[in-house]
Order: sequence, then C-alpha cells, then structure tokens
Amino acid sequence: MATMVIRKRTMNPISVLLQSSKTSWRYRSTSRSLHQRSFLTSPKPHDRVPDFAFAFDIDGVLLRSSKPIPGAHKTLTYLQRHQIPFILLTNGGGTTESERVAQLSQKLDVSLSTEMFIQSHTPFAELVNDKNDTPGFKDKCILVVGGEGDNCRRVAEEYGFTNVVTPIDIITAHPTLWPFSHPPSLPEHVRPLPDPLQISAIFVYTDPHDWALPTQLILDLLLSHAGNLGTLSSFNNDANLPNRGYQQDGQPLLYFSNPDLWWAAGYHLPRLGQGGFREALEGVWSAVTGGETRGVKLEKKMCGKPYEATFGFAERKLEKHRKVLLDFKETESKAQRLKHVYMVGDEPKLNGVPDNPESDIRGANQYKSPQGSEWQSVLVRSGVYSGGEPSWKPKIIVDNVWDAVQWGLKSSGWKPSD
Repeated sequence: MATMVIRKRTMNPISVLLQSSKTSWRYRSTSRSLHQRSFLTSPKPHDRVPDFAFAFDIDGVLLRSSKPIPGAHKTLTYLQRHQIPFILLTNGGGTTESERVAQLSQKLDVSLSTEMFIQSHTPFAELVNDKNDTPGFKDKCILVVGGEGDNCRRVAEEYGFTNVVTPIDIITAHPTLWPFSHPPSLPEHVRPLPDPLQISAIFVYTDPHDWALPTQLILDLLLSHAGNLGTLSSFNNDANLPNRGYQQDGQPLLYFSNPDLWWAAGYHLPRLGQGGFREALEGVWSAVTGGETRGVKLEKKMCGKPYEATFGFAERKLEKHRKVLLDFKETESKAQRLKHVYMVGDEPKLNGVPDNPESDIRGANQYKSPQGSEWQSVLVRSGVYSGGEPSWKPKIIVDNVWDAVQWGLKSSGWKPSD
C-alpha cells in the first residue's frame, strides 16, 4: 500500500483546558517516597469511549535536543482533556521511570505518570517474579551493566530485584580481573559482593560508559561454570553438544534492552549506542569461540523497539492504563476492545548514516497483537527525517505530532465535542 503524505496546513488553534471540571490533580507518594504527579478523570459516557489509542516516541516527536517540539504540549493536553489513552515508548533509559517522567512532565508542561511511560529496560520488570513456567530473578544474583554510577542498580531494585551487583562492585573486590580499570570515582556506589558470588542473569540496561570491563566480565561469565566467576566450563568447545557446548552449562542468561546502533549526542556525527556495544561483544565472542563458522552463536534475549517483546509489553501496559483511565469494569473492558493503536515515530537515520532497525515504523508494521488490535505507523518530519522513501513504509507521513493525532482521530471516525 502506498504511503500517504500530508502536507502542513493551517489549523484553527484549540483552546486547551489545563484543568477542567472533570479533572483534578493530586500528588501521591510511592513506597520509596518518590513523588509524581498524576491525574484523575471522570469516566466518559460509554457511547463516547475511544476504541483507539496512541503510542509516541519521544525524540523527534515530542522533544528535540531536550526541548519541546511545537505542538507537543497542545497534543498531549488535548488527548488528556478528551480522555484518549496514550503512552510514551522510548528506547532511552538509564534512570528510573519516575525520575524520567518528572523531567518530561516539566519539559512538556503536561502531567504524566509512570503508568503511561515505557523505557527500553522497563520490560525487565516482568522478569522479577515467576511467570507461567518461567522462574523469575527476584532474589537471584544478577549483574546490571551500563549507565553512570549505580543508577541502573537503583532502577533494577525499583523493579523488585533484591540481589543486584555491578561491574564496579566486582572490579573493586577483584582488581586483577581487568588491570586497566581505574578505582571508582564515587566509592559510595560500591557494595560488597554476595558470598558465594553466582550470577544468574546479566542485564544490559543502557550503554556502558567504558566497554572494556563489561566486555571482559560478560565474556568470563558466559564461559564459566554455572555463573561462578573465575571458573571455566568443561562443556566449552565440545562438538558433541549444542552450540559446541557454549552457554550449555548453567551460565547466566544475557539480556539487552536496546538494539540501537547509533544515537544523537552533542557531537555533529552520531555516536555508537548499546547496539554498538553488543556488536563489539559479539565480535569478541566470535573470535574466542569460532563463531558461526564453527556453529557457535551468542545466545541472548533482546528488548527495545522494534522487538515484539517490547511492543507486547507496551500493549499490555496501554490496556491497563486505558482500563483505569476510562473506568472500565471487567465486563465493560472486554466489550470496549482496543481496535487501533497509532505509533508515532521519527525517521531512523542520523545525518545520513543508516541508523537503527527502523524501531518505530518497523516495530508497528510487524507487530501482531494477540488482542487483535491493529498497530499503524505514522512518521513525522519534526525530527531527523529529511525526506525520501523509508525502507519501512509508514501508513502516513505528516509534519508533526499534532497532525499525526488529527489523522488518527479522523481515521477512527472520532469527533469529540468540546
């Protein structure tokens, strides 16, 4: 199907009510004494319940260089006023959801909550407790990689993981593990290691600031016996075993949260992101094990856009948020099924360099909802998209997030009364 293109047109401004008779504001305290703004809304009449919702990327859609894109505030307040559900879905991360939501609320001048916000590593929260036949990692020792200081440890602990170690913890206790590392600049971020130290899972939450130590440490653990640091598995390089015996001896599972190869930083050319770190680690793994030419692959699990796991998590979170927002009872929730989700994203190229795997457009185009909802991709020109035909065609190309929402409303036959 050909991609539709809408050119910018003059529209009548909408008077945005920041607080109406149907809306009240309150502050609530979490168990960790983190305060965040949230809003309470009165239920809509059932003949006015929207059977659609929106999912927004942040960079290039709502913000650019950390500044609001024109129309972002108007769009979000419009949706809130009409109680049309939306979520923010980003491949960013490295801080707690509550901290990031507070920043976004201030920048966009819109009250947001963690119930409508998903970072690249937010789906890791589902791995805390047992689920179906899959055991969780709540009290098991996990290694968290990436970010600054112990920020990502705090994120993991907020999810509910209780036994979290970082590379800095390990190199402080075992300085010869990687002799080129410097002592931590902030010793208060270092914690004693559990005894015995047995790692059950490795989570890469965001880009490591120094790739060398995490690369060596992850390699050691993937070659170990059952995640015991300083050991080597006797299964390694056994041609009679699957994957030549590699990662077949109880080694920790390896999770990545973001496949993006590049990201836009202060430098005029894009910088390598978590996807770059993963590619480097896979190169080292291949050199050590012989790689795919010898039938060995790096077994890993991927999250983040465009992967189905992240879109499935986003849909579940959107359904939960929608049910609360529209005050559905259980029977009503089943009757008022979510039919359409409009994924509004930016072009995945940075300064002419082929970028990440078209995370927003590709993810929405490929996602098959188990609930039967149809995800449709919308590409905006307000970010880094500079024209031409994207490798993954969106349903439509528009100028900005406001035009994207207006197209979605029209497509769903929605005509809210003011």
